[in-house]
Amino acid sequence: MSLATQHYEITRADLVAYAAASGDQNPIHQDEEVARSVGLPGVIAHGMYTMALTARAVATWFPGAEVVSLGCKFTNPVVVPAEGAVAIEVAGEVKASEDGLTTLALTVTCDGQKVLGMPKAVVRA
Repeated sequence: MSLATQHYEITRADLVAYAAASGDQNPIHQDEEVARSVGLPGVIAHGMYTMALTARAVATWFPGAEVVSLGCKFTNPVVVPAEGAVAIEVAGEVKASEDGLTTLALTVTCDGQKVLGMPKAVVRA
């Protein structure tokens, strides 16, 4: 069963707020010059912030459910422009449901490119 795709926008202000909340003040998430100096195409979103938005999608699909596990590999950066926002899409499909546990295969993309590899969640309803 496919789940309704969830859309999220990420701005530089979101990265500043996430850095403050998480303690991850790595300048590649806020400073264009530093990001480019290490070979990135520009300021990138924190991988864990992208994963948190994926968790938000899971919570939207299964409100009140316990997230038993959520995992992925960080495969491509989410480049966040200085002005405006970048959008990510989180799609999901129920792969299995037994013993009160539901396993989800997820797809997380930005501009049509997968940004998380093998994202998967298990929830207990």
